[in-house]
Amino acid sequence: MTRHDPAAPIAIVGSVNMDVAAYLERLPRPGETLAGTDYRLGLGGKGANQAVAVARLGHTPIFVARLGQDDFGHAAARALSSHGVDNTYFFYDVASPTGIALITVAMSGENAIAIVPGANANLSLADVAARQADLGKSRVLLLQLETPLATSLAAARIVHAAGGTVILDPAPAPAQALPPEVLQLVDVVTPNETESAALLGTAPSDLCEGLAAARTLVKRGFATAVVKLGARGLAYATAKTADTMPAFKVKAIDTVAAGDCFNGGLAHGLAEGMPLPEALRFAQATAALSTTLQGAASAAPTLAEVETFLTTAQTV
Repeated sequence: MTRHDPAAPIAIVGSVNMDVAAYLERLPRPGETLAGTDYRLGLGGKGANQAVAVARLGHTPIFVARLGQDDFGHAAARALSSHGVDNTYFFYDVASPTGIALITVAMSGENAIAIVPGANANLSLADVAARQADLGKSRVLLLQLETPLATSLAAARIVHAAGGTVILDPAPAPAQALPPEVLQLVDVVTPNETESAALLGTAPSDLCEGLAAARTLVKRGFATAVVKLGARGLAYATAKTADTMPAFKVKAIDTVAAGDCFNGGLAHGLAEGMPLPEALRFAQATAALSTTLQGAASAAPTLAEVETFLTTAQTV
């Protein structure tokens, strides 16, 4: 695998949560109480997960985020620092607590998540403006929908103006249509089945339907669309090409941060100049490895682990 610049800066504008994860035999039904087998308190939030994934792959993440001035906020900052994420770009909110996610994880790896955004909801245009010089240095910008969209789009304008690539994970699934400016500023959109349903009105159930969804997203204005289908693989489309990729064979025990690790791996590949199919394969490997460990950010694999996995891995 050719290395162009392992230290290429990748920016993330997004959320930081503390996760309270409970592990159960299966997910509870509405109104049902189940006894779990274990629980963990750890770092989470899609922005934080992506920042750690990027750092574990050898890059220098420029992570613009807002935390509460509370015990969870200080714990999150320490955890991020331990994973190689510089806290220079953080802002601390005295009015709101650090975001929190309540997660239930089944033995199958399926999960259900409830999020209270806290300080994440206050990440502002002023925060992004204060980090404009740093954001302008990044080759790739990762965005999600756990912080205000207007703030994310402001960051996207900065990175686009500097010639960088913008990747949007439209999660949590948007309840309303995304504004037209998203199509102009986002280079790659990476929905899963649920998010594809929110964007298009129907959820793809296999690779064939995923390919149709990716093509439709491109027709609607996205330059590149990648539809993630978990254990079934992925489908992608651009104006010139479209294809599918099968998933890697792994024994998944926890899928909580798999999508975030995928986007971190995709950012790595594009920042290093990989062609899109190669970057997507690298992203799939990053995500697959993350599902073999419990936890969110802590499950992100290293560059060496991903490269080794790619030499021996089999697809489904």
